[in-house]
Amino acid sequence: MAVLNAVQHPVIMVNEAGFIAFANWEAESFFGASASHLARHKFSNFIPFGSPLLTLIEQVRESRAAVNEYRVDLSSPRLGADKLVDLYVAPVTSEPGAVVVVLQERSMADKIDRQLTHRAAARSVTGLASMLAHEIKNPLSGIRGAAQLLESSVPDEDRALTRLICDETDRIVSLVDRMEVFSDERPVDRVALNIHSVLDQVKAVAAAGFARHIRIVENYDPSLPPVFANRGQLVQVFINLVKNAAEAVGQRPDGEIMLTTAYRPGIRLSVAGTRDKVSLPLEFCVHDNGPGVQADLLPHLFDPFITTKTNGSGLGLALVAKIIGAHGGIVECDSQGHRTTFRVLMPASKDLSDDDPPRE
Repeated sequence: MAVLNAVQHPVIMVNEAGFIAFANWEAESFFGASASHLARHKFSNFIPFGSPLLTLIEQVRESRAAVNEYRVDLSSPRLGADKLVDLYVAPVTSEPGAVVVVLQERSMADKIDRQLTHRAAARSVTGLASMLAHEIKNPLSGIRGAAQLLESSVPDEDRALTRLICDETDRIVSLVDRMEVFSDERPVDRVALNIHSVLDQVKAVAAAGFARHIRIVENYDPSLPPVFANRGQLVQVFINLVKNAAEAVGQRPDGEIMLTTAYRPGIRLSVAGTRDKVSLPLEFCVHDNGPGVQADLLPHLFDPFITTKTNGSGLGLALVAKIIGAHGGIVECDSQGHRTTFRVLMPASKDLSDDDPPRE
């Protein structure tokens, strides 16, 4: 049973009479009750009435074969909202009529899916950036040079057109230059960093410029261990996120941006370009009370060229996803009502074991 307690998913065993004969620690947390309390009640008392999970349990008992079911909604007043899970139900051969149920909350699976999606999106932009740099910048240079020559020989009333050609050419070159950042595949130079020092620098830049009219508050965990990252790139990431938050808040008089840090149990993901697996226990968030993000835009927010800004290029958040992905981390966005949170999960310094708790 000690092995099952180490599993980071809720695991329960339901006996032939329908009572919970075993629940690991994650199951106790999921159902909000101790194992001894769970054992005194039938499993059906803890899940929504008519849940398909009960049907799956009966199916496994009859067929004596394991069953997988994906995206099952167990939301209820007892368990809370957004309890979407993947299920694995299997018979227990040593105890007739008993079944074991493993639940994987979709929030964790979706983080992994989004991580892979963001990395794939960054790779697609990388190829496009390389192509643009080689195939577009040279012709643009010729177009601009020709427009400058024409400018000296055309009548005054037509010079505005040649100037427009030069300005638009410069704008395209600037866009290509921004995209070339995506084609930089050099290994990231990382060291142990104090994230609060990074966020203090970002706050100072924001308060002196684009967010000078907005209240910026902090809620930091002072015992947080160092993050294993590149300082310059982290500053770039959080300036981008804080600037987005400031633009979302706009001129509203109660506008507020909150920066938070916390230590969370991390999931294990592979680092890009290596076979290493890292835990992501460090959580850094940028919250704002702007109008929020449209629900249909949320799944595509980190894709290139996706933007709600009138003159936006849609590359800022794609670059954020690329940088955090190169660090082996995850970036995601939650938006409900007038509250938007950009959450970054990252690995701690290599000097700390994955199993080490945060420092006191």
